[in-house]
Amino acid sequence: MTTDAEEPTLTIDELAARAGVTVRTVRFYGTRGLLPPPVLGPRRVGRYGRDHLARLALIEELQRQGMTLAAIERYLGQLPPGISARELAIQRAVVASWAPGTTEALSREELERRAGRALDDEELKRLVALDIVEETGDGFRVDAGLLRLGVELLDVPLSHETVLAARTALTEHSRAAARELSRLLRDAVAEREARDVKSLSAHMHPLVVQALLTTFQRSLKEELRQWLDDEG
Repeated sequence: MTTDAEEPTLTIDELAARAGVTVRTVRFYGTRGLLPPPVLGPRRVGRYGRDHLARLALIEELQRQGMTLAAIERYLGQLPPGISARELAIQRAVVASWAPGTTEALSREELERRAGRALDDEELKRLVALDIVEETGDGFRVDAGLLRLGVELLDVPLSHETVLAARTALTEHSRAAARELSRLLRDAVAEREARDVKSLSAHMHPLVVQALLTTFQRSLKEELRQWLDDEG
């Protein structure tokens, strides 16, 4: 099944190649319930879609963060049913933010493989403008944690200017929230040893990021509901 409008078209071999894993790994994740079953097409050939690819990318990121298979199962089990590929990409971006840095040097061929599609020059310019991709002359430096989300944004029917304005607004408000949270934490641990402060920060980071994501999603849903009510 897929939660996006686009029909699943990938064979298991194509899915594995796009995700950079083996066919055996895809089948293993399927038997553990980490990956939804494919849609059966003609001749009962399984077909996979964007949600399968996004879920594999999230599993890969969770493993990179050192989570065990059992912990990954619990994490995925807490996600809402029918979660879309775009929402999975957001989850991956949140998980990637737990790490101190996710920038990688990639060739254009590797960048397109990670993106799951060919990228024309205009699309590359948009990813550069979003600070997800940086051209280095002999390749690209890529924020791997945000790449798939950035690729999803390429298909959003909004102008380039609107997307950049939205990014600016999110960045400014996120920094303001980060400053306030940092102040609160500094006041709370003012009497602690430096070692305790670093330990607390490491534990708080993923919790704060997840809390901000959840709060923002609820606030945005409420704003959109209010907007639609006013329009109606």
